[in-house]
Amino acid sequence: MKMPRTLPSKFAVTVFAGCLALPLVHAQNAPDNTRQNKNESVHADRQSNAKSDVQITANVRKAIMADKDLSTYAHNVKVITKDGQVTLKGPVQSEEEKDKVFAAATSVVDSGKVVNQLTVKQ
Repeated sequence: MKMPRTLPSKFAVTVFAGCLALPLVHAQNAPDNTRQNKNESVHADRQSNAKSDVQITANVRKAIMADKDLSTYAHNVKVITKDGQVTLKGPVQSEEEKDKVFAAATSVVDSGKVVNQLTVKQ
């Protein structure tokens, strides 16, 4: 059976047009919380490099990762430690996850030293 000559060219145009539209769709949906982050005083890049702070951060991260019931969002929250004060930032899936991440952090340090800035993803 012979294929019409125009079919491959129409297919190529369709694929090409789809490839051009893909970056536009991605650019429109890409999350950007730069404005929100500028207003906050605690940033991951301001984390202390003191040995004790680095160790606390590592231990909190291990405690969070140990809970396999948590979502990827919860496993990827920011853990920032400065002068023994731990700040948790980022989105989680539910209030329950927010509580579990906080509990994981307080299993490493006293609850008075944990600032919970986690948000529930809408």
